[in-house]
Amino acid sequence: MRDCVEASYTVKSLEKKPAKRSPAAPFTTSTLQQEASRKLGYSVARTMQIAQRLYEAGHITYMRTDSVNLSDTAIEGAKAEILKAYGEKYHKKRQYKTKTTGAQEAHEAIRPTYFANHTIQGEPSEVRLYELIWKRAIASQMSEAEFEKTVAKISVSTREEELSASGEVMKFDGFLKVYMESVDDENDTMTEEDSDNTLLPPLEIGQLLHLSEMTATQRFSRPPARYTEASLVKKLEELGIGRPSTYAPTISTIQNRGYVVKEDRDGKPRDYKVLKLSGGQISEVVKSEMTGVERSKLFPTDIGMLVNDFLVEHFKGIVDYNFTAKVEREFDEIAQGQKEWTDMLEKFYRPFHEEVQDTLEHADRATNERILGIDPQTGKQVSVRVGRFGPLVQLGTQDDEEKPKFASLRKGQMIETITFEEAMDLFKLPKKVGEFEGKEMVVAVGRFGPYIRHNSAFYSLPKGLDPLDVTEEQAIEIIKEKRQKDIDKVIRVFEENEEARIENGRWGPFIRFGKQNIKIPKGTDINAITYADVLKWVEEDPKASKAKTSTKKTTKSTKKS
Repeated sequence: MRDCVEASYTVKSLEKKPAKRSPAAPFTTSTLQQEASRKLGYSVARTMQIAQRLYEAGHITYMRTDSVNLSDTAIEGAKAEILKAYGEKYHKKRQYKTKTTGAQEAHEAIRPTYFANHTIQGEPSEVRLYELIWKRAIASQMSEAEFEKTVAKISVSTREEELSASGEVMKFDGFLKVYMESVDDENDTMTEEDSDNTLLPPLEIGQLLHLSEMTATQRFSRPPARYTEASLVKKLEELGIGRPSTYAPTISTIQNRGYVVKEDRDGKPRDYKVLKLSGGQISEVVKSEMTGVERSKLFPTDIGMLVNDFLVEHFKGIVDYNFTAKVEREFDEIAQGQKEWTDMLEKFYRPFHEEVQDTLEHADRATNERILGIDPQTGKQVSVRVGRFGPLVQLGTQDDEEKPKFASLRKGQMIETITFEEAMDLFKLPKKVGEFEGKEMVVAVGRFGPYIRHNSAFYSLPKGLDPLDVTEEQAIEIIKEKRQKDIDKVIRVFEENEEARIENGRWGPFIRFGKQNIKIPKGTDINAITYADVLKWVEEDPKASKAKTSTKKTTKSTKKS
């Protein structure tokens, strides 16, 4: 940068050339899931639920497809609507071909049933997804967007290197008038210099430029971005794993089983340097950026990593990217009559069955145990592992005379990264923080996070409050607030049975009958509900199989009283 203080700057070359951008193909199942995630923030499962409703209502074509083809009827329908709404200049007929390996093209691409319907009547989520499908499909039959791209090379008198400036000007919007495809954000850091201005002033070759300001920004290497639901679907499709109907249940299953969690992570601040040359003077400024910021990303859990490592060790041939894709290809060959299904199953099942038997007989129970150190006070071993209810730290071993102590890991802590000091802090819980109403208050951490135990009742700690820092006054306040909330949400308690009550819930009033929650039929006057109505609805509830016995007992005791 010092060489640039006294340098002169000249436009060495100037290249202007036209550029075009073509629209994306109509939606397949995977591209719809990806785009709905990026643009609307919908999970893969939610996108498929909404698309199912749109299909059943007759608004769109079948939503499980990996074809990008449009029928002749659809192409003509799109053309008519483009000519009517935007004019001849905006129309260009296209017939897309599916490039995905092993794609099954029994259905055409996802599109509106009638292109004349720019929107529909329905729930907001349905309207938004329909409009996204309509825009994507109509844009696929529109003209390219046209730009003029300019690239300027600028020579520096004191250096051999050249500076480069590029920008583009839109000459014709084409399909961009309707729709622009989104991309996954792969960046995990943001600074004020990250946005680029692509507009360039008028330039000529040989023009002498005046240096207003020059900046040099320190940059750090960034780790590969975590998967979002959208980018994971894209990867599954690239690897040939699964079919349009399996992407959503696959992603839901790994989350439901606790192998993966979808969450936000705030990251950590990191300083970086910026050198600035202005008015012949160089100045240095230290700025700060957030690194490791993640929004709605998928993170593996300790259980997930343990299960994955175990399966890779004992079932390496199956837990492999190519295995599922190979099976999919074989299914296609069977469907086309090129392969006998019994032969395919025989070749798979025999070695698989032997692997299962061998694993059951010889494999050790996987715990992912890691020794952290020795407790200086007791001399006992401190370790971390996966237990029956999740990751935990252990003080002592089964061989010790005294029973080992256990403590659950807190949110954000992982087996692979927890330190000895952090583990020892966990043994400070549970701890007594005082008394309230003659009963002890104990702070502890359970499967669902930190809580206060008082008189056999449990009260969750507010987010951000460290359980080690809870005072007696704070604990009492938390208990009182929870009790008041419970009182406020109760609308009515039935005299015949105190366990039967009408409460205010997240989606309106409902009936709580012991541990059973019962919906109140639409249009029912809450004040007119009798205990007999409650018993009737309890009996009719499909989830009431376990509760019916207790219901009958309650009814008998009520009659006796």
